[in-house]
Amino acid sequence: MSPTAANAEGQRGRAERLGVSSGTLVQSLNEDDDIARDLLSEVTSTSGTELVPEDSDDVVEVVLLWWRDDDGDLVDALVDARRQLSDDGVIWLLTPKAGRDGHVEPSDVLEAVPTAGLVQTSTLSAAREWTGMRLAAPKSQRVRHR
Repeated sequence: MSPTAANAEGQRGRAERLGVSSGTLVQSLNEDDDIARDLLSEVTSTSGTELVPEDSDDVVEVVLLWWRDDDGDLVDALVDARRQLSDDGVIWLLTPKAGRDGHVEPSDVLEAVPTAGLVQTSTLSAAREWTGMRLAAPKSQRVRHR
């Protein structure tokens, strides 16, 4: 396998680990100059769709919420991020890794998540500088479709 093919395969894997597949509608919130643009590129390439704008009314399956320690009230941001999320959708809370500028203490996240009506289900290294925490509505709050 060529280095380019191996790199492309690794990129697909990272977006897929975020729950992105062909046709997935993704919204990216609270972007700034420090976000992992390569990750966004991989997400749009894997989904085959453009990112859903913040001012859209479209329902999305995945929200990427970029968050730093000094960005304000995390509970409010999480509640806002849920506004367009499908019943089975997930929010990936992306925070700078430990030791990086803007690192968010895990205790702050653990306090905010249930207050926003969410549960943390997993954590992964989303990009070189960013950790991702998968957040979803508790199963008891999800609407069942028949």
